[in-house]
Amino acid sequence: MVGSSELPLLTSLSEEVCWERLHAHRVGRMAVAVGSQPDIFPVNYVIEDGEIVIRTAEGTKLAAAIMGDHVAFEIDELHADTHTGWSVVVHGTAHEARGVLEVLHDSEIDTSPWAAGAKERVLRITPDTVTGRSIGEPSTEVSP
Repeated sequence: MVGSSELPLLTSLSEEVCWERLHAHRVGRMAVAVGSQPDIFPVNYVIEDGEIVIRTAEGTKLAAAIMGDHVAFEIDELHADTHTGWSVVVHGTAHEARGVLEVLHDSEIDTSPWAAGAKERVLRITPDTVTGRSIGEPSTEVSP
């Protein structure tokens, strides 16, 4: 067992570093409230104009995201062998394009779905907060 003095420190990431990581990755998890229960969906995404853009199909994920008050979105990278890694969490609201020009623009966004099936709907998450934490990554750590 590793002693607590040997464990890496957990520190906060700056918002700038969080955005760098969001831009560098393409797969995350979106959390929504489905009725009275939370649910989490893996999604692929792109960042555009400070928003997280997800292509999806009609269903629980889409309905819960646009009907609920808030969503959470998370990406991370963990290394079990070295006990290091990081996590970025975005809290915000989700919406679909409303105007014709927005719908046409969003239809051109390439989010490259991994799963087969029609993914004709586009969700945009507008962040309220963007936070991150790192464990054992001294080059990217910022004191809380």
